[in-house]
Parts: sequence; structure tokens; C-alpha cells
Amino acid sequence: MGAIVAVINKRGENATQTAVAMLKTLKPKEAEAFGVASPFAVKTEKSVEALQNHNIDSSVVVGHIFSKIFVSDKPQPIRLDDAALVFEGRIYTSITEISDAEAVAKKLRQNHVETIKTLIKKTDGDFALTVAETRRLIAGRDAMGIRPLYYGENAELAALASERKALWRIGIKTVNSFPPGHIAFIDKNGLRLKPIKTLAYSKERQVAMLVAAKELQTLLQRSVKNRVLGLKEVAVAFSGGLDSSTIAFLAKKSGVDVHLIHVSLENQPETEHAKNVAEKLKLPIHVYLYHEEDVEKVLPKVLWLIEEPDPLKTSVGIPICWTAEKAAEMNFKVILAGQGADELFGGYKRYICDYSRYGSEKVRNRIFKDIVRMFEVNFERDFKICNYHNVELRLPFATYQMAKFAADLPVELKIETKGDGLRKLVLRQAAENLGIPQSMVRKPKKAIQYATGINKTLKKLAARKRLSMKEYLQKTFQTVFKKMK
Repeated sequence: MGAIVAVINKRGENATQTAVAMLKTLKPKEAEAFGVASPFAVKTEKSVEALQNHNIDSSVVVGHIFSKIFVSDKPQPIRLDDAALVFEGRIYTSITEISDAEAVAKKLRQNHVETIKTLIKKTDGDFALTVAETRRLIAGRDAMGIRPLYYGENAELAALASERKALWRIGIKTVNSFPPGHIAFIDKNGLRLKPIKTLAYSKERQVAMLVAAKELQTLLQRSVKNRVLGLKEVAVAFSGGLDSSTIAFLAKKSGVDVHLIHVSLENQPETEHAKNVAEKLKLPIHVYLYHEEDVEKVLPKVLWLIEEPDPLKTSVGIPICWTAEKAAEMNFKVILAGQGADELFGGYKRYICDYSRYGSEKVRNRIFKDIVRMFEVNFERDFKICNYHNVELRLPFATYQMAKFAADLPVELKIETKGDGLRKLVLRQAAENLGIPQSMVRKPKKAIQYATGINKTLKKLAARKRLSMKEYLQKTFQTVFKKMK
């Protein structure tokens, strides 16, 4: 676990101190080592300040912040024969011999570009990586975009980082998310992106509900099993809804010790429901209830971590932050969550509204666009929050195979097309097949920002200052980042 930075000075000047400045901006709650590397030298220290004493004299530099999750994790960058690697991620299954950062480094010694392409094409995992060569950087990101990676450039610099703020710090104002499933080549002329493995909108697949549900059941079982393999225990971000209940149920079936973490403001009815579901699943649940003042207190930190004053992302980010914080306090290294299920299987009410107005194909197209954007809307936010707390977020719904499967399904297997019907129909059928109790399978969705009471509380806090929620978040965001941009 940690963070990536990579920078190239287009004028050929030394980029070491630029990389160190980026690392300073990304300091997490806990870190064990900080490193920078050129194609010919690697320097690692216990503090980022100590790195300032090193000068590796290169216009191409990569950097890393290291926080250990497992015993096998080692500080980076990793020196190659004529390059340096930073690899952030996990690979859960692979038809190659690549399995971790050291194995990636071993393969990269043979061929940088082809190894990265193979990693993107043929592995199930979440990762981002950068390689510093003599005159260029190479970067890549997994096909779903679970691990955050951003890029940007100006007249002097081209750079990448795990968080936007590292790029803002060095004067890059326009920052973009690195597209999932792509490889990039960055040199003095700028950045060139090439798609390697991406989703494409295709013809609707004609399949019966029972057949589709059985296929989904298999995909979910495999994904959860792969993401808990080798773990003795795991936490689950638990609302008591269909998505988190399914993940928790399957994790338990995989033989790992599962603990449910439920966070909410006081006096929310969903808390009692979550307790009841935990009892039916026969799993321990840890419930943490907060107050209005807790929302106000945590807001600046959440905005710092998610790096934008978006009302929806903030409303979701606050309970994610509390969940990650409690997971870390209980010494959990990995937390599972159900993000992605709503986009994949039609969980949002707007899909039903659109169906009545525009028809099936329009809705299927909208769902596809939402699937493609999951990384920007959900994954980057949640991973940055969990990463700060040194808890590794794993998302069993967010695999390329599952996204391809879901994108091709008929809309009618996802939503009841009349009235205010149920959504995620095929997921509900798969959950029923697995033996999950009917009270969980049939429960209507309630979004986390409403179920926890966070959205209402943020509006209340804003109203006290005679501001809209959007204005309140923007003002707080500007205060938090006033020295950054």
C-alpha cells in the first residue's frame, strides 16, 4: 500500500526535488518508507524530509510512499537493469507468472512495454504502475481503474500521481484521471495514451433470467474467493443492503473470518435492519453511531482526501471515512465493499424513470456509460480514503469479467420496468440461488447518503451558514486547499 508519483522535466533539468515535493503532499496517516528513483539509482528513507538530502540528478524520476499491509510487502521503487519501477496493486488471478511487485519487476527486465500490456490484458487485479526509463516514463492502470492514478502537464513538467493534490503542488492546474486499461508514454513532448483493455458497447445478449443469475453467481463466488485468498480475517463495509450482504455471505463461505462494520448517524432505521441482517448471516457486527458535530469535524479531512467538493461524493465519502477509520483501529488490513453493483445491475431509480420515457436501449446505453465511469464516480474516492487509513479496499463487483457480463445484459433483467419497482433483479436472483434470506434479497435499495442521514445533516450545516449545500462544501474545500492551487 502507498502512493505513486512520477515526473519528467521537459527541459532536461533535474526532477528529484519536484518528486520529493509531490511525495510531501501525499503523506498518509502512517508511512514506513519514502523512496525516489531514476533509471540508475534508488534512494529510500524513513521520512520524506530525509529524501531532500539526495540528488539523483535525473530528468525522469519516480517516487513511492510505502505502508506495509502484509509481511511480503516491500518498500519501492524497485531498481531494474536500466529503469526503475513503482507498482501499486494486487493481482488476484493470472494466466501469467506475474503476481506481485517483485514478480512484475522480474518480468519487466525482459520487456517493459509488452509486460505492462500483458499485465493489463490478462490479469484480474487492481493496480497502477510507472516505469522510469532514461528519456521517458511508461505508466499503466488496470482495466477497471480501482487504484487511483492522475496525470497532467504544463510547459515544464509532465507528471502522474495517486492523488490530484501532488500535481497541483507542482503547478499543474489541469489534472485528469488516467483512463483504465490504458498504457501511456510520457517524454519531453508530453503524454501519449494507448488503449489496451477497455469495455465496448455491444449488442444486447439474449439470455434468460435463471441462466444469467447462475453465471453471475459463479462470477461473484470466484471474485470474492480470489479477494480473500490467503487472508485470515476481513472487514466488510456493511449497510445491510443486498450488495454488502452478498459480499459478506460469500466471504464467509470462502472460509475467512468476516466482521461487519456499520456506521451511521444516530436514530437511523437502517441501523436496526443491519443488525437483524447480521444476525441472520450469523456474523459479528460492529456498529458505530455518530452525531451532527462529528460530520462537521470530519468534513475537512474528507474533502482533502476526495479532492473535490462534490455533494454526492462527500455524502458517501464521510461514512466510508468512518468505516475505514474503525477498520484500521481494529487492525483489519483489508476491507471488502459492494461498490459497483448499482451501476452494473441497474440499482439507481433514474433507470426506471428513463425506461418509461425513452425505452430499453436508451437505458442500456446510460447504464453502460455509468459502468465506464465507475472509477471516477466511486472507486477513486473510496480507495483514496481507505489508503489514507492504511486499509486496503477490495471490490469484488468491480472486475472486467463482471462488467462485460453486466453491460451485455438486457435491461429487463436488471429493473422492473413498471412503477417504482425493484432494481438489480439478476443480482437478487443470484443471491436467492446462493441461499441468502428473502428479507435481504427483496429489500429495496436505500442510498448510503440517505440511509446514514449524512445528506440531511450536511444540508442542515449549510443552512446554518445561510448557504446551499454546494456552496458550503465549496467554501470548506477552498479553505482546505487554499495553499495548494
